[in-house]
Amino acid sequence: MNIAVIIAAGVGARTGQYVPKQFINVLDKPIIVYTLEKFQNAASIDAIAVVCLKGWEEILQAYSLQYGIAKLRWIAAGGNSSQESIYAGLKCLEGICSGEDIVIIHDGIRPMVDVEILESCIETCREYGNGITALPVYEQVFRTCDNATSREYIPRDGLKILQTPQAYRYGEIRAAYEEAFASRTGIQSFAYANTMMTELGKTLYFSKGSTKNIKITTKDDIEIFKAMLRTEKSEGILEK
Repeated sequence: MNIAVIIAAGVGARTGQYVPKQFINVLDKPIIVYTLEKFQNAASIDAIAVVCLKGWEEILQAYSLQYGIAKLRWIAAGGNSSQESIYAGLKCLEGICSGEDIVIIHDGIRPMVDVEILESCIETCREYGNGITALPVYEQVFRTCDNATSREYIPRDGLKILQTPQAYRYGEIRAAYEEAFASRTGIQSFAYANTMMTELGKTLYFSKGSTKNIKITTKDDIEIFKAMLRTEKSEGILEK
């Protein structure tokens, strides 16, 4: 099986909204629904689990019924960090997934993920044991010690920007989280599955990324997302 684990447990303070960003309506539909629809419509995805912000589970369930997200099978309560939330999502699949099943971890606030990215991520995982969506670094990168000045640039040829989705064999990623939480390795507030895996000494394998696969973090990102949706609608890609 290929099971998507959608992380939708953030409060979204940087958008300046009272509503958590994954539940903000954009063109009359919540952001999380756009994300779920991508996985619902992907033939390679067998089922969906969502790790939801506590107190919003019933709202999410109502949206899944309203918008026909039939693959949504499990809703787990989120934790106090991304790592706690991912771990909660993995634990809710205990007894459901075999060790060889693939879990695809994805941010609920990346609603522009497309089938090509998903397929690349899953295929890379099938071949190597994990598949991490990645992009080249297109901009110049400089190191600073005071956030105001710099005298050192970092060559970008050997750098990658990592995104979600990230696919892992269930047995390996579940064992890695158990090790990480037991040893307090790679579970800092800024950490994610990929950073934890590298801190545990694991090798990551890159799959195809896209600049369109935006993460909605700020008000500006919401406006960019609106523009992308309008473009898709005008081109007949987005259903009316």
